[in-house]
Amino acid sequence: MWHDLAAFLDLPKRTTSRVALLVASDIDALCACKILQALFHCDHVQYTLVPVSGWQDLETAFLEHKEQFKYFVLINCGANVDLLETLQPEDDSIFFICDTHRPVDVINVYNDSQIKLLIKQDDDLGIPSYDDIFRDDDDEEEGNEDDSGNESDDGQEPSGKRRKFEGDAVERRIERRRERREWEARRKEILFDYEQYEYHGTSSAIIMFELAWVMSKDSKDMLWWAIIGLTDQWVQDKITNIKYVTDVATLQRHVSRHSHSNEDEENLLSIDCLRISFEFDLRLALYQHWSLYESICNSSYTSSYFKIWSIHGQKKLQEFLADMGLPLKQVKQKFNSMDITIKENLREVIEESSNKFGMKDIRIQTFSVHFGFKNKFLAADIVYAAGALLENTETEDSKTDNFIKALDCLSRSNLDKLHDGIEKAKKKLIAIQQTVASCICTNLIISQGPFLYCYLMEGSPDVKMFSKPMSLSLLSKCLLKAFICSTKNKRCRLLPLIMAAPLDLEKGTVIVVGIPPESESSDKKNFFGRAFEKAAESTSSRTLHDHFDMSIIELKTEDRSKFLDALITLLS
Repeated sequence: MWHDLAAFLDLPKRTTSRVALLVASDIDALCACKILQALFHCDHVQYTLVPVSGWQDLETAFLEHKEQFKYFVLINCGANVDLLETLQPEDDSIFFICDTHRPVDVINVYNDSQIKLLIKQDDDLGIPSYDDIFRDDDDEEEGNEDDSGNESDDGQEPSGKRRKFEGDAVERRIERRRERREWEARRKEILFDYEQYEYHGTSSAIIMFELAWVMSKDSKDMLWWAIIGLTDQWVQDKITNIKYVTDVATLQRHVSRHSHSNEDEENLLSIDCLRISFEFDLRLALYQHWSLYESICNSSYTSSYFKIWSIHGQKKLQEFLADMGLPLKQVKQKFNSMDITIKENLREVIEESSNKFGMKDIRIQTFSVHFGFKNKFLAADIVYAAGALLENTETEDSKTDNFIKALDCLSRSNLDKLHDGIEKAKKKLIAIQQTVASCICTNLIISQGPFLYCYLMEGSPDVKMFSKPMSLSLLSKCLLKAFICSTKNKRCRLLPLIMAAPLDLEKGTVIVVGIPPESESSDKKNFFGRAFEKAAESTSSRTLHDHFDMSIIELKTEDRSKFLDALITLLS
């Protein structure tokens, strides 16, 4: 089931020294980190936690800790580059990598002495075979030695025979060189096909949970963190719908197992208990902590469908609310304050009207949790809340402070931080929808031929918020959905989107993100990572490829136009 699982399970027995835990800044990584922290606590393994938000952070963290640590665990970072080349570690350093980024660098795959990959074997990695990409040159060297030693020691060999022998040797050498050129051309082609697209594998939180399960140390809290990790992949649109549904089914079996095994304990500790339920719920962001009206207006799925930024869209929304037969007063007040009779069958009412209006898939398979009697949350609520805390721009807190707050809000003992995250998440969703409306109404999305392009101007509202990679990616995906719903140009509906926003005015840099075309059958594979590298190289654009997602880069503002021109040429 796992690559290098045995080595990882053996870690507590092998080391009495501390382990360095290097964790990327995304919600799935936070959840995997929580599970691993709980496992380390069970086995009394001491560790040092270091948040890393990019390759520079990772290199700095390694340099600071390489003297004291032999074992390094990397979560959602490190798999998609040649790690030993990047970090230049000593021969006794061991790296355990649990990373969803694909493709995994082939050197990491075939170096199993220092690199230990924690990856499910049923993840389709499509790794090229060893012989196709690595070649032993010993044979060639031996052949060269044979060729050079073709004269006999006593020098008495007849000259005709010697010339024939030398001729054969030259032919063999030419043949070997031709074979090598063919092999190298084939290798280049194989590696290009393998590395061309960036995509995501199984959630790291699920990997860590299944690891705990194999060790018989899994708990309900760990299961809930695994669910949040998977939901993060769905909210961020990183995996296909088929992959999401498959992983939901796997987690659903674990939920059933835990529900049956802990019934007695729950009855005893009902005020503190944690109850996880599988549900078909609505694709409405944070609706149980907001008003239904605000959730419909600020959820990407419904706002795009209604085209809420237009007068016609507002009218359509009013018709939808009227069709549901819900009083406007009820719809516009907080969900908790709605009449209990309305709330009882609210999901069914919304689903029925949504089907009439063409929103056939407003329901989504998901999970909810009850902490005690009062607090109920959907998995997506936690993802939005933790994301808002992780990329909080309201205060001048450091990246590490924000990381710790986001990590803390995942614990049920920190509900005040979770509620604070939910309030920040509402502001972020409102900002996203207002920015989407502004971009569409002012025609900021331009077709550049092979892709759509949008640049957020300096001085735009909330532009600081969108200088963060997760927020800009979420905005880009919402904007592309909205644009597809509003454009009449059929060709433009099939195009990917590149979005740029100001990053640092003093340094004169912008952050650029590329997202693949939006379609139900999309495989979520992103080709912009390699395209950005090539465009930067061909134009000598000053770029920084620091993010673990290769499709997010930083670029000097004055190089933007030549960089885009190169991309248009490259992708046409």
